[in-house]
Amino acid sequence: MKFAYKFSNLLGAVYRHGNLSFSKDGNSVISPVGNRISVFDLKNNKSETLPVSTQKNIACVGLSPDGNLAILVDEDGAVVLVSLITRAELYHHHFHKPVSSVCFSPDGRKFVVTKENVALMYHAPGKNREFNAFALDKSYYGPYDETTCIDWTEDSKCFAVGSKDMTTWVFGAERWANLIYYSLGGHKDVIVGCFFEKGSLDLYTVSRDGTLCVWESDTELDGLRKGPKYSERKKMAEERKRRTEAEVDEEDEIVEVMGEDGEPRGEVIRGSEHAPEEVEGVRNVRYKQKSKHFFNKEGDFNNLTAAAFHKSTHILVTGFASGAFYLHELPEFDLIHSLSISDQRISAIAMNPTGDWIGFGCSGLGQLLVWEWQSESYVFKQQGHFNNMATLAYSPDGQYLATGGDDGKVKVWNCSSGLCFVTFQEHRSSVTGVAFTGSGTVVLSSSLDGTVRAFDLHRYRNFRTMTSPRPTQFSSLAADVSGELVCAGSQDSFEIFLWSMQTGRLLEVLSGHEGPVSCLCFSPVQSVLASVSWDKTVRLWDMRDSWQTRELLRLNSDGLAVTYRPDGQELAVATLDGEITFWNPQAATQIASIVGRHDLQMGRKETEKITAKQSAKGKAFTCLCYSADGESMLAGGHSKFVCIYNIKEQILMKKFEISCNMSLDAMEEFLDRRKMTEFGSLALVDEGAGDGDGVELSLPGVKRGDMSSRHFKPEIRVSSLHFSPTGRSWAAASTEGLLIYSLDTSLVFDPYDLDMDVTPVSIRHQLKKKEWASAIVLAFRLNETGLIREVLESVPYDQTELVSSSLPDVYVEKLLDFVASSLEKSRHLQFYLTWAQSLLTLHGQKLKNRSSAILPTIQQLLKSIQRHHDDLSKLCDWNIYTIRYASALSKQRGVKRTATDPLVEVKADGAEVMDSEDEEEDMMSDPVVVED
Repeated sequence: MKFAYKFSNLLGAVYRHGNLSFSKDGNSVISPVGNRISVFDLKNNKSETLPVSTQKNIACVGLSPDGNLAILVDEDGAVVLVSLITRAELYHHHFHKPVSSVCFSPDGRKFVVTKENVALMYHAPGKNREFNAFALDKSYYGPYDETTCIDWTEDSKCFAVGSKDMTTWVFGAERWANLIYYSLGGHKDVIVGCFFEKGSLDLYTVSRDGTLCVWESDTELDGLRKGPKYSERKKMAEERKRRTEAEVDEEDEIVEVMGEDGEPRGEVIRGSEHAPEEVEGVRNVRYKQKSKHFFNKEGDFNNLTAAAFHKSTHILVTGFASGAFYLHELPEFDLIHSLSISDQRISAIAMNPTGDWIGFGCSGLGQLLVWEWQSESYVFKQQGHFNNMATLAYSPDGQYLATGGDDGKVKVWNCSSGLCFVTFQEHRSSVTGVAFTGSGTVVLSSSLDGTVRAFDLHRYRNFRTMTSPRPTQFSSLAADVSGELVCAGSQDSFEIFLWSMQTGRLLEVLSGHEGPVSCLCFSPVQSVLASVSWDKTVRLWDMRDSWQTRELLRLNSDGLAVTYRPDGQELAVATLDGEITFWNPQAATQIASIVGRHDLQMGRKETEKITAKQSAKGKAFTCLCYSADGESMLAGGHSKFVCIYNIKEQILMKKFEISCNMSLDAMEEFLDRRKMTEFGSLALVDEGAGDGDGVELSLPGVKRGDMSSRHFKPEIRVSSLHFSPTGRSWAAASTEGLLIYSLDTSLVFDPYDLDMDVTPVSIRHQLKKKEWASAIVLAFRLNETGLIREVLESVPYDQTELVSSSLPDVYVEKLLDFVASSLEKSRHLQFYLTWAQSLLTLHGQKLKNRSSAILPTIQQLLKSIQRHHDDLSKLCDWNIYTIRYASALSKQRGVKRTATDPLVEVKADGAEVMDSEDEEEDMMSDPVVVED
């Protein structure tokens, strides 16, 4: 068993907080999910989470115009520069203050960051390797309150900054003589968005109260003039002062910030309420309000929360706190479309470069939508679990993942695409357990609402609902291998209920436990059910002998989790004292135990008064899972770590850190003493800021927000673990979402029976001699993936069966495992299918004798074949339809028509036009049958 598992993807969450961005080609949308970034490919219907993360939740993302770089800024102002090509972190920076927005200039040479009431302009990282990738160019002061938004002109000469002080400031990115800064008022609420018109200095500003102001400039972009240097401007000011005997306002000058060594360190542009004085011969840029429009014409007040403007199509998209959004064409303000996507506030809006697709993010629901406004249809619609994810299960072929959450929803995810394709919402309370039947076409779920439901993955419906005679809350769920028996454990009546899957009838109520039943598990090879309870016992129930207790295993502490090894010959139990005990279910004897309490390495909550070391003494593993080969054990609990143990040696092999997000609670071992005061921790102080939506209330003394809402930090924990049946990956349901860890074979060098003669040169020499079997054996002894693929694909197609028959038995399993993994991604579908068929046909009996060892390989092979079968079936169905249509159309066009035919209209140029309805009727009269 190798432990080269690396973070692969993040499922279960598609959007949390921050701004959305489209890629340069417009085919992908980039969404911040907690402290990570997910890229959703809308063309290929796939998702990918970058293997980079910030220290806290991401607040805003800036994407370079060429789509190669991304600037990730978290809640505290820490910055990570990421390459979207190599998926690597390039540079770290810290602004030491929360950042509201970041935006690159259209030419990609600079970017502006707004924090508090300051706009900072930096030189963008170039292609040269620099020690300091962020070089400050200028600092712009003007707004009296926090800044909210940024927009650049098309030629990168100027940019506008919106503020909470209800003003918009226009700054020159260079030293222009006629535009240093300009302040625009006219609004009565916070500025949500400011947008330049294409190829112009004309500006649109949108405020939170639903007001749009159209500003017209008296100067074009090419009318901007270079300004004099500071020394020249100072001489001109002194000369003008002597000539006019008037004072010059010192706040309207450009001040160079000098370092201790006398060298300039940047420029600071300071603004005032008055416009800068004009340079002789150059007239300053001036704005006037051309028109003013209001969104809330019906009188129902909705806060405008997000806005986006596409400059080429002149379309303005605005989102509101009620979940509605509007499309207007500017500058006439003509309403194009209006729709409500939910009852939650729209947090972010983005438009792709062509202006056809609009992306919406709802942080309240964790929802991400991409809407095509011309056809009025969804391009992409995904939503994660609203609350914590409680449980997960893999399908038998490893192709799908089912998850259940505290929001009462059951979601099924495609492991290949990383997207959810069906959501079941029938439960009325938290889902506590999910499971697949042996066929993989039915998903079972238990809930605290007292029901166990069965969902059909073919028709996407709830076809069976199983309940107990008396209302009870089900805390655990299990189904046998055949899928005929379904059982659920109760947490209040301490009973186990057993149903028939075919009829839905309650078969038996198993009594005997004296505490809540915490976990259930069926044996994979026998009709035996294992149940663990808080009464410090594990009971083995025989399903074939009147459902009586077969064995009773005594534990030293309360039982929390139980699981069978894939071959059914071993049982693992996690208890409250932090131990994992291993039992022989046939002899009912304990084989081994692992003390893992200290391996959890608990963090300290901000509200706890005891240290993390003392707190860890009362913690334990809450979920267990065997690896696919049964040699290792995954264990997780209320911690940010997942431990993997070698069962035979009883040692800790590796610890996986689920998250490094400091926005979650219980992440740090030691608390910050600066937050501790004589009155207690500052974390216990509720600032009462409300929900942050700015909802106006009529209560006296309440300025904004819902005073019933409270801000809290979710605690990091792992609620469920599951290994893929293929053994190539494992999943963890955590506070961060559904984390997938895959086996990275490209970085593992694991030679087998290696000696001095096994080299790439000798392997290629065997290929030239056409010694195919010998070359394959040598390649597997060296065990380099690229070399094995090269050798295997060099074997002639007609030699496949002969080479397969001459391979030693130990290399047959290795080759079959390689074929199964290659078939999943390779384009040579028929080639690898031929290899799989030859190996299974010639060595089937020998492989069957070792079925338990090669079961993950067979399941991975089935998963790959099933996925290719589904893709090819859809493609063939579409091709058959296209061929029939083309054949019918060519046959119809071959029928000769005359000018006297009433169905034909003859134009002046002699062209014939047939009535569309008659043409369709004639086409369908003679169907064309195409054999598959």
